[in-house]
Order: sequence, then structure tokens, then C-alpha cells
Amino acid sequence: MRATPAQAWENLNIDTRRGSAGLAIALLIAAMCCFQVGASIAKGLFPAVGAAGTTALRTGLASILLMVVWRPWRMRFSRTQARDILIYGVSLGVMNLAFYNALKLIPLGIAVALEFTGPLAVAVAGSRRPIDFLWIALAVLGLLALLPIGAGSAAVASGGILLALLAGACWALNIVYGRLAGAAHGGQTTALGMLAAALLTVPVGLAESGTKLFSGAVLPLGFALAVVSSALPYSLEMIAMPRLPAKTVGVLMSLDPAVAAIFGLLLLGEHLNVLQWAAIGSIMVASAGSATGRDAKALPD
Repeated sequence: MRATPAQAWENLNIDTRRGSAGLAIALLIAAMCCFQVGASIAKGLFPAVGAAGTTALRTGLASILLMVVWRPWRMRFSRTQARDILIYGVSLGVMNLAFYNALKLIPLGIAVALEFTGPLAVAVAGSRRPIDFLWIALAVLGLLALLPIGAGSAAVASGGILLALLAGACWALNIVYGRLAGAAHGGQTTALGMLAAALLTVPVGLAESGTKLFSGAVLPLGFALAVVSSALPYSLEMIAMPRLPAKTVGVLMSLDPAVAAIFGLLLLGEHLNVLQWAAIGSIMVASAGSATGRDAKALPD
């Protein structure tokens, strides 16, 4: 009998567990690239269906794909796990709504750098090491450089900054509760979380765009967005992250803002000035630095 998609992923999990850390790193980097390509596709959909409509397409179609692949209805979970999955899914939905609305106002690289303050806050939360105050200071300096209070950042819309920071706060919740909920059922948790996100965001998207979401010109792009931005990268992350030390994951994830800025330049023609690149670099160094001193036991189990 042929293996189901979920069984195929499980086979890949087994192979990775047998020692291919290099494959896990490659999967994590591929996931990061997928997210940024997806963000570029999303920006192309904004004129047709708006940010909320684009979010609805992403979460709605991705939830269908993930439900088919992971078949989470076979999962058995406690009331506490159900609560964690719900919080994970709601934070995922709000994060996407906030991030896509931010992308309407500010460049992709800046939006991702600001959003990255959420994971950084999780990384340094509760730390008492003196070096962590250096990483916090670097992150704050980077954040201040991106705020519209100086000549180099005057063109960055304050509304986009606030939305990107809201997305970062939701990302922090997503990390904490995604790890709690996904400890035993990674792929199934992703599917159920995306379903919860879709139940939140699809009505908002329908209210904004109505039947435009189902037009022949929009649906194929929406499907591509769902695959590239959600179904594929979230599945890759769920496979890769448990196979790597927390420090390695943290350092690799710190590349995300630079990857976003590069894809924003190549695919969207978004040019950043020297100060903005320096600010992104400052946030990246802070993230990587905090990750190098973080032990896996510091993360919630």
C-alpha cells in the first residue's frame, strides 16, 4: 500500500533522527525562504482582495491542505492541550492579519525585523545573564533606528511599525503555545492551529473582499500563497526544529530579517537605506547572540 503524505513526512522524520542534522538545517532555511516568497505573492494580491482577504486565502486554503496531509481528527488530546492549540491558532491568525496589514505600509525587510522582536523577547525572557542585556540593548537600538524619529527612518509609516510589532507579540505567543501544543503531535497541531486561524480570519476577509476571493484570477495565487507561506514551511519547521539544538535553531532563525530584506529587494524592488540595513543587522545580531547562550531546557516543554 502506498504511504499517505503524513506517513511520508514521518519517514523523513526517521531519516532526520538518524543523524542528518544537515538536512534539518536545509529544511529550516528552505522554510524561511518560503515565507518570504509567500510574502511577495501576498503583496501582489493586496490590490485585488486587500490584506484581510489575502490572509483569509492563506489561512483558509492552508488549513484545508494541512488537514488533508496530517489528518488531525485522529489525534487525542487533553483539555489543556486543546487550550494551547486554540491560543496557538488564534495568535497565528492575528499575527497574519497584523503582518499583512503592515506590509501594505512598510517594506518587507523592515516588517520582518520588527516582527522578530517577538521571538527575541521569548529568547531573553527570564534570563539573568549579564550578556543578555547587551543583546537587549542591540535590539532596542535597531528598533529605535527603524522608528520614524530620524532622517533615515522618516519614510517608515508609524501604523506599519505598530502592526509589525503586534505581529511580533503574536509570534511570541505562537512560539510558546506552539511548542506546548506540538510537543507530542507536531503536524497535527499545525493543522488544528491553522484551522483555528482560518475560523478567525476567513470571516474578516469575506467581509472585506466578498466574492472576489473566489474569482478565477485570485484563487490560483491564493493556493500558491497557502502552499508557499503556510502548508509547506510550517510542516518543514515542525520536522526540522525538534531535530536541532535550540541554539542552532535560534541562530538560523536570526537570518530571517536579512532573508526578508533580500527577497523584498529582488522580488518587490524595495530598497532600504544604510541606516535601515544597519538596524536590521542589529536586531539579527541580538537574536543570534541570545540564541547562542540559550539552552534547550530554557524553553517550555
